[in-house]
Parts: sequence; C-alpha cells; structure tokens
Amino acid sequence: MDSQMKELVVVLRARLSDMVKMLERFVRCESPSHDKKAVDQLGRIVADEWKRRGAKVRVLRQARFGDHVRAEIWLGKGKAAGQIMVLGHLDTVYPLGTLAKTPFRVSGGRVWGPGAFDMKGGLVLALFSLDALRAAGIQPKKRFVFLWTSDEEIGSGTSRREIEREARRSDAVLVLEPAFGVEGRLKTARKGVGGAEIVVTGRSAHAGIDPEKGVNAVHELALQIERLMRLNDPRRGVSVQTTVVSGGTVTNVVPEHARASVDIRYSRLADAARLRGKFQSLRPILKGARVAFRGLGDRPPFERTVDVRKLFNHAQSLMREIGLALSEASTGGGSDGNFTAALGVPTLDGLGAVGDGAHSPREHILIRALPERAALLAGLLASL
Repeated sequence: MDSQMKELVVVLRARLSDMVKMLERFVRCESPSHDKKAVDQLGRIVADEWKRRGAKVRVLRQARFGDHVRAEIWLGKGKAAGQIMVLGHLDTVYPLGTLAKTPFRVSGGRVWGPGAFDMKGGLVLALFSLDALRAAGIQPKKRFVFLWTSDEEIGSGTSRREIEREARRSDAVLVLEPAFGVEGRLKTARKGVGGAEIVVTGRSAHAGIDPEKGVNAVHELALQIERLMRLNDPRRGVSVQTTVVSGGTVTNVVPEHARASVDIRYSRLADAARLRGKFQSLRPILKGARVAFRGLGDRPPFERTVDVRKLFNHAQSLMREIGLALSEASTGGGSDGNFTAALGVPTLDGLGAVGDGAHSPREHILIRALPERAALLAGLLASL
C-alpha cells in the first residue's frame, strides 16, 4: 500500500483547488436541521455529485426533516467481498441567514464558513477520495455505501434506524465527523449522550399571606438538582449537568410547577442502566411535592474496543507511509458513530476535515490538510 498512498496524495494535492471550490459550493448552500427545504437542496447537490461518479443513488424521503441520501458504488471486478460504510450528515446547527453574517472566505490558509468544519468538509473528502482511487487505478475488494443523513445535529431521530440497518451489513464504518484538534486526531471513543427532564409539581399559595399552605416546586427542584450533582463521577466518565431550568409565574405566588433539563454523558454502556435507575428512584424531599422523570437515552457510548483499536492502528500505518503522524482521542460529544460502534461494528470516527471552531463564528478548516485526509479515507477504502 506504500506506493499507493503516495500516489493518492499526489493525485489529491493536484486537485486541491477543486476541493476548495466544491467546499465553497456546499457551504454557500445553507442547511439548518429544522429547514427541510434547505437541507433537501444540499442533498440534491450532493446526490448529483455521486450520480456523476456512477454511484447508485437512493433518496430516503422524510416528511418533516430533510431527506437522507444513500450512494452505493463498486469499483472492483466480479463480486464484492463485503461492504464498507461511510457515514456523515448534511445538516448544520446554523439558521438561514448565518452566511450573511459569517460569509464563506479563504484566508490565512484556512476556509471559513458556517458548516465548513462540521461537516461539509467531510462531504468533499468522500467525493475526492473516490476520484483519487479511480485516478490511481486502485480496485478495492469491497463495495462502498455512503450514507448522508439530514438530522444528526438534532438527535438523528429519523436516520438512526437506517444507520443501524446499513451498519449491520458492513464490515467497518468510517465516520467523516471533524478531526479532533489541529493535529487531526481520530476519535476512537465517545461518551454516550442522554437527556432527561425533571418535572416537579407543588401547590400554589400566596407567598406573603399564607406561604405555609403552599408547596414550593422551585425549592423542591433545587433540592433535586443538588442531589443529581452527586451523580457526577469524572473517573468513570460520568457527567450530569442541569442546563435549563424554569418555574413559577409571578413573584407573590408560591410556584406550583417547575422543571429542569439535564444533560447526561457516560463512557460505558453499563452506566446507562445505573443512571436510569438513579433517576427513576428520585423521590420528593418536601412534603406534598411530586417529582416525575422523563427520558434519558439518546446515543449509546462509543467504546474503544479491540476492533476499534485495530482499525485505528491500520489508519495510523497508512499515514506513516506518507510520512505523517496520526494520533487518537476520546470526546464527550456524540455522533452517529455511537450507534454503529454500539452494534459491535468496527468504527473509526473523526476522519473528516482538520480545523476548529465547530458551531461558532470561528468555524474553519485547514486547507493544507484536505489532500492528506482524503488520501487517508481513500487508503482505508482500498485496503479494508
């Protein structure tokens, strides 16, 4: 694979300006998760690019959110020896009009713009990795399925089933979420992500005349939040953070209702059941109050298994062939790779663009890293 990796890099460096032009086109097509029309517009652009490359494209229609795009291609001869899945998303966190405030620009060796890093750069890498394999005359052993979803940034509610179905057919999953840090580290572990809501019901009363007749729902909620803080366990990778709180109506009424949203992260699947049990066992502290719990599970943890480690070691060896170092990282944020890793399918995440500032006006990617990242993806597709 040594000479092939070097050839892939040469091919891709020659096409760097084309990669930036395509990235500009994708970034200028704003695609906020909650705007189906906008996401579908980007989906059509991406689908057309895959069709031009001879892929068999299927649009997975959705009623409320954007459509998902599935592209399948086989570059070999005869029958494929298996399937590799490449996973990414079309949607971004930015509302329509963000581009007018933080426009696409090229400056200081970087591409700036909403969604460039997370993760339209990954969409570009996938297309050019395929181009490079063809230009180098490399015939992989397995067919490729590229799945681009429309709702990753809002929980993958409509795409999870399709992601898991495709992953079960695959020998490995390569996730084009952004790299970790400017060193371009791959992500070999992610925390599980959950969300819970604590709902408290008390009893209203006049806060000045007869407060003793009331049961203060805000006070009860504060006591419950203090109890929840004890569930934090950094050594186990468990964090429980109350993030949004509401309660009460006016200042002279003992509040009857209060609620809080809680963000939950955990590194081990076993901790999900333990945390659920803790939340379900919450009991009122103030006499007369009632406490209810809703939710918890969202994304299971992406654990660094033996198979994940082997996959990373292989990626590391490919980069070594072109004289570049590659390291790994774990992160508290979740991705669709959590779903595939939890199924036991070898998954490698963070294979997308190198940059910084995701979900902020500072979002950007490093231009010089685009060819080597596309070469890494192409090398993995060719050798797995």
